[in-house]
Amino acid sequence: MAVAFYDLSSASGLKKLDDYLLSRSYITGYQASKDDLTVHAALSKPPSSDYVNVSRWYNHIDALLRISGVSGEGSGVTIEGSAPVTQAAAVDEDDDDDDVDLFGEETEEEKKAAEERAAAVKASGKKKESGKSSVLLDIKPWDDETDMKKLEEAVRSIHAEGLLWGASKLVPVGYGIKKLQIMMTIVDDLVSVDDLIEEQLTVEPINEYVQSCDIVAFNKICKSA
Repeated sequence: MAVAFYDLSSASGLKKLDDYLLSRSYITGYQASKDDLTVHAALSKPPSSDYVNVSRWYNHIDALLRISGVSGEGSGVTIEGSAPVTQAAAVDEDDDDDDVDLFGEETEEEKKAAEERAAAVKASGKKKESGKSSVLLDIKPWDDETDMKKLEEAVRSIHAEGLLWGASKLVPVGYGIKKLQIMMTIVDDLVSVDDLIEEQLTVEPINEYVQSCDIVAFNKICKSA
């Protein structure tokens, strides 16, 4: 069963993740996998050193992305916007006990709470939060004389609402040529990866450096609320 985490932008969400990583090196299994990439991309910034286990894990995954990459498939992970809250959980909010079962089935009480929240959001007229995805791109230069620093600068110069560039590294492909591997996080309703490639990454002026761009991995990290 896939592991689930909730609201990693909040202190309570980070605390749950920190407790989860107390006895684990990776999100699932015994090697870095796409599950680690999914959670890594869901964190908008490096975690505070107050979260010792999360900070250790984050720095390790960050180093792997820069040095060797991550190729493990993983078992599946889900990132939700906010954790289900029951009346009992609200009373014991400051309790250190784990109120969210990361592996268990959703209880009737949790379902009822989720339905009440959905009804409240609909009644207040609030917009639903769009889903997010983590994308890994392979960007290849024309030849071994292409300035890869300028290539990366050109790629990162692309700005759009819902687009956040992440870690990157250069990977040898042969004959002295290196390609750029770069992570990005997108808001699904705001950014089309195909349009980004066809209309920005492979046209002037960036095509002075970029010969081609391919999608290596595409993982959902947050479902629509």
